[in-house]
Amino acid sequence: MYSAAVRDHFANPRNTGSIEQPDGQARVDSPVHNDRVDLMIRVQDGRLAEIKYRVLGCVAAIASSSMTSVLATGLTLDEALALTPEQVAEALGGLPEGKLACSVLAPEALRLAIADYRARQP
Repeated sequence: MYSAAVRDHFANPRNTGSIEQPDGQARVDSPVHNDRVDLMIRVQDGRLAEIKYRVLGCVAAIASSSMTSVLATGLTLDEALALTPEQVAEALGGLPEGKLACSVLAPEALRLAIADYRARQP
């Protein structure tokens, strides 16, 4: 049902936790499931230097949050904004059709955290 990459990111999620005094942060709740992603970013020289998240959710939500953090770390803010749920799902080797809604949470939280960061800038 789940690819090896999904199982790996679920069993060994990368970049979990929180950032004390993040440069930007966001929370996204699933309108379909009971999943939630809290995502924090640290920006340095216009790039995502650090991404941390906490997720409450299913296998797909956890794996997608982990993969989103891996794919986006080091990107410029504009590059990170272009990261799509489809790219995250593809990097995970695909997700079951019923779980695709879970792959949108972390990329959406990332977009909102970047917007929060930009709103804080003078």
